[in-house]
Amino acid sequence: MNFANKVCALRMRDRLSQAELAEALNVSRQTVSKWELGASYPEIDKLLALSELFQVSTDYLLKDRETLPDNSNLDRLVLEFLGTAQDMDGLSKELVDIARDGVIDARERLRLDSIVDTLNAVANSIEEIKHRLWLNRKQTETEKQ
Repeated sequence: MNFANKVCALRMRDRLSQAELAEALNVSRQTVSKWELGASYPEIDKLLALSELFQVSTDYLLKDRETLPDNSNLDRLVLEFLGTAQDMDGLSKELVDIARDGVIDARERLRLDSIVDTLNAVANSIEEIKHRLWLNRKQTETEKQ
């Protein structure tokens, strides 16, 4: 994977638009586009800023043979998801208990808010896992080319 592909993959991994990345680095969106097209390279200070922003080494950014170190993050995400998903059966029973009498008191409202937070965390975990799998698939396709 070359520099241009890595910048694009890292930007997408972090769900940034070209404009958002450009703003974070104090460059134009067109500059980011040129980097991602392989038409130009950043100055050293911008390369260091990219390294810091994406939490990768400059070696990773510059050396074609290095690939994204994403598999351990994906493994961690799946484990976190599984831990949260195990609570789903209990949450379902709690929701039935809360709805049973048709009246939601203050204590039940607090518990409902907590359940919603947990469900949102599960949904976010699923989306992040889907995103990481997509990135891994794109990286594999790029490496095959």
